[in-house]
Amino acid sequence: MTANKKLVLAILGSPHRNGKTASMMDIAIRRAEEKGYMVTGINLYEKNISFCIGCRNCIDTKVCTQNDDIQEIASLLRECQIVFLAAPVYWANVPAPVKNLFDRLLGTAMEETSTFPKPRLKGKKYMVLTSCNTPFPFSWIFGQSRGAIRNMDEFFKTAGMKPIGKVVYAGASSKRELPKHIVRKIERCLK
Repeated sequence: MTANKKLVLAILGSPHRNGKTASMMDIAIRRAEEKGYMVTGINLYEKNISFCIGCRNCIDTKVCTQNDDIQEIASLLRECQIVFLAAPVYWANVPAPVKNLFDRLLGTAMEETSTFPKPRLKGKKYMVLTSCNTPFPFSWIFGQSRGAIRNMDEFFKTAGMKPIGKVVYAGASSKRELPKHIVRKIERCLK
């Protein structure tokens, strides 16, 4: 990958490659490619990513010292200009592989200081996509989708990245296809 190309890292954090969350990601990828971006997609459920052991060596090394697929993801994260993260809502949060990704990218995303963490991924942008079975407005009122969005935002903002869009598809279990308004929201994030 070269510095002259516009790069997107598309991270799918869903076990269902043909599910609603994956369909949202497919729309985002198609739109990015239409806009001239080169997209690298990864599925967290197909990666070998061990749990964080809390050694905190990554704060100094800038990448986790455990040898698994996290090194590939960290490298792609540093190279890209935009990250898409699509994850369904599990118990008002992200699925475990997504949370584990955040834990393992601690040193890639931030540097500790005596006050507030110093971001290491400034200048990059991100878009988060999530779907939940709870229908709107209950998904928001009871914090289902809001919890997942908050978790994803926390990682990216601490890393110094700026949002280009956050799309929530509530009531996903009752529909066969993505509603047109969800497709339009995703497409509008990449103008």
